[in-house]
Amino acid sequence: MIRTLIVDDDFMAVSVHRQFTERVPGFEVVGTASTGAAALAAVAECRPDLVLLDVYLPDVDGVETLRRLRATTGVEVDVIAITAAKDVDILRRAMHLGVAHYLVKPFTFATFRERLDTYAAARRRLQQMAEADQRNVDRVYGTLRSAGVDSLPKNISAPTLAVVVEVLRERSNISAGEVATSAAISPGVARRYLRYLLDIGTIDYTLRYGAAGRPEHLYRWLGQQPAVAERPRGTR
Repeated sequence: MIRTLIVDDDFMAVSVHRQFTERVPGFEVVGTASTGAAALAAVAECRPDLVLLDVYLPDVDGVETLRRLRATTGVEVDVIAITAAKDVDILRRAMHLGVAHYLVKPFTFATFRERLDTYAAARRRLQQMAEADQRNVDRVYGTLRSAGVDSLPKNISAPTLAVVVEVLRERSNISAGEVATSAAISPGVARRYLRYLLDIGTIDYTLRYGAAGRPEHLYRWLGQQPAVAERPRGTR
């Protein structure tokens, strides 16, 4: 479980963020705080893995709280900034201090879950990584990229992506040809969607060598759900 601390001076926002967090598998709320000082104390006491940090706090702002947190020796914690602020300077300062994601209020549960799911997937990749070569590093950063509908490439449609995702979630170690058959799309289209899912870190693959010695890619689901609308099979 990913131990999560919620920091916000609005008690209603704390309640909503707690409910959202508890609805995402693999996460648990271990504490809350309503000020920057209380957040620093809670991190020291609860030792969370992740802090959901609001920028506007009554004593010091969230960015300053994050700066003090990063300066604290022996504290290693990831941070997702959650705020109504749309100030580019605040965003820049938060990014410089190493936030994993940045959520702008108001947001839906689907968006919230996407951020937590991509964070969890990147965390798993780091834990499983044996060597930080370029391919592995690219996969980690690709995993942290948002996979929302608005950010899909022009040659990737949300309905078809939803069908391919469903196939991959239902079967493990599946070839591109098998994906194409199950999703009722051409092999070329299947390979295009598989390349996209590889790029964003949602799937991985192993090689299987046949009798002729030619390798075949077998794809497996890693657990990150792209934020696309689910559609019935056959919809393009």
